[in-house]
Amino acid sequence: MKDSYVTAKLVEPNLIRLVIFSSLPFIRPEPYLVVDKKIREKLIPTRVSTLSSLAIADYRLSDPLELGHSYFLALNSHGPVPLDVTEATAFPGFDEKFFYGESDLGTTYSKKKTRFVLWAPLASQVLLLLRDEKETEYRRLEMTRGTRGEYVLEVSGDLEGYRYLYEVVNSEVVNRVSDPYAKGSTLNGEESVVLDYRRVQIDLHKNALPVLNSPNEAIIYECHVRDMTIDPHTNIVHKGTFKGLAERNRKTEGGNKAGFDYLKSLGFTHLQLLPIYDFKSVNEEIPDEKYNWGYDPQQYFVPEGSYASNREDPYSRIRDLKEMIAEFHKEGIRIVMDVVFNHVYEYESSVFERVVPNFYFRKRNNGTMANTSGCGNDLASERPMVKKLILDACRFWIDEYGIDGFRFDLMGIMTVDCLLAIEAMAKEKDKSFLLYGEGWNMGGELSAPLGHMGNFNMLPNFAFFNDHYREAAKRYFIGDMNVFSSFKHALISSSLHFLMPAKFLNANQTINYVECHDNGTFYDFLQHCQPDWSVDERLELCSLAIDAILASFGIPFIHMGQEIAQSKWGEDNTYNKGDYYNKFSYTLLDKRMNMVEHLKKSILFRKNNPLLRVYDPRVIEVSIDLVDLGNALRVKCTNPDAFFGADRYEYVINPSF
Repeated sequence: MKDSYVTAKLVEPNLIRLVIFSSLPFIRPEPYLVVDKKIREKLIPTRVSTLSSLAIADYRLSDPLELGHSYFLALNSHGPVPLDVTEATAFPGFDEKFFYGESDLGTTYSKKKTRFVLWAPLASQVLLLLRDEKETEYRRLEMTRGTRGEYVLEVSGDLEGYRYLYEVVNSEVVNRVSDPYAKGSTLNGEESVVLDYRRVQIDLHKNALPVLNSPNEAIIYECHVRDMTIDPHTNIVHKGTFKGLAERNRKTEGGNKAGFDYLKSLGFTHLQLLPIYDFKSVNEEIPDEKYNWGYDPQQYFVPEGSYASNREDPYSRIRDLKEMIAEFHKEGIRIVMDVVFNHVYEYESSVFERVVPNFYFRKRNNGTMANTSGCGNDLASERPMVKKLILDACRFWIDEYGIDGFRFDLMGIMTVDCLLAIEAMAKEKDKSFLLYGEGWNMGGELSAPLGHMGNFNMLPNFAFFNDHYREAAKRYFIGDMNVFSSFKHALISSSLHFLMPAKFLNANQTINYVECHDNGTFYDFLQHCQPDWSVDERLELCSLAIDAILASFGIPFIHMGQEIAQSKWGEDNTYNKGDYYNKFSYTLLDKRMNMVEHLKKSILFRKNNPLLRVYDPRVIEVSIDLVDLGNALRVKCTNPDAFFGADRYEYVINPSF
């Protein structure tokens, strides 16, 4: 009706609230409840409040409204008004009543039939839209609702390669969506694809991986698939792709090893890859058009299509990624997957919000959307079906792709309960599985404990990026002796009550680093803080920082390009700034191979000193002697008999020139 706005919302399981904004004279509504397009009953108000241009009426039902039906209010004054049931996700008991614990969400394929399952508890109707790859029109097939809010349909025949979407009706709003549990996808996630995963089963060579007796045996190198292969000054063929990162026998223009062979030659144990599952901000049709690190996830079960050698083929991204992982496994190198379970690209347009509105994303106590990180709205990992989604995704990447570890982006936003569930699942499959993340305490109003560093005692088998180490080391290396005590505390793992309180249970919980993909490079930090130093002096400090990381107690972490003191020309956050700022420079590598050789020797030093694999702070405390030598620090093993080869363990860190 002109100059009027009418809404109806289910605000309690058996309470409907009707709100009318109108400049017209108030006409007392006499609504009927229409269920599945049939009038069921006339509603009698329990409360009516009116003001100028505003009327609110509450209608108490005799029984709670059952979800899964179409509901309208038929008004004598304003016609039919759809009933918004999205508030039901916050009703007491919703999570328990609609928890769907089965393992068949998504598609289950066989040559005889395919089973489709979508969890959509608020929906009054779900249609499967299905088409052959060569067809342009969809078959529209109605799905059957189950008791837990799941919609199920089995379709006979061999549907391999078929494209599909779901048409979901929530509160009479119709959305076409891809499958949140899709394992295959067309370009840019526009359609989900039924795949036969038997076609991409390959030997991932997990048996070639040495056992990790403790996390601090790991030496982590972080890189980005595109950045590591895109530089034009190599003969890598499939640049910017999974396939390119797996190419052997590639060289720089200076004749040095490039890509896979270069990474293999360094001697690290774990390769951490920035996000490799499907993210939103890069157009997969034109991957060179726009750059992004990938911290804007779109599909949790599908590899990123811009990294595929054949982007038109839904199998290519899967096959290429598996073959890349297998090549690294053959060389004893484990793959850590950088996972982003704290936010998505845009919650409003995400498949999660369109399938189950008002459910997947965390809210503050005042009812507004939580955006604790500032990167996007927080995923509500405290809700059982969200936790299940995350756990199912983690399990899938381990089982199907042979992933050997997870690095959790903004882990401090995830619940401890969710993280412990992932740990239990992953460690049961692989005792050597590595778990670590960003444990920043970003606040929030959730009563459940979160995965930040303040809760380190709740997560004994998780490691945390140690910003205490990062900041103390950076300041110490530029000559700031105010942080000398902090640096010593960090060097011996931040887990001892030495000079300051312990921050961790043991050395397995600290990721020691001075540089990662976030923020500026260490070289740029030196250039900013000490502009009068020569280039050679800065390069020497960059190598010293790596030496210190590899000779510290805990888990060493090196960022791509750090070993050759790469610069981002003063830029801080380059997540979308393109290849110029982000690519690994093989030209610079050719000029600074001496720094690479220095890194290799430092890695070998760590591997040959069993003392550095000690994680118990009580043993570290009685085995290490720290002596101040002016601005320098001498580190010496005081108990050589306990550690074979440790009698040679003595070094001096001297950042002074």
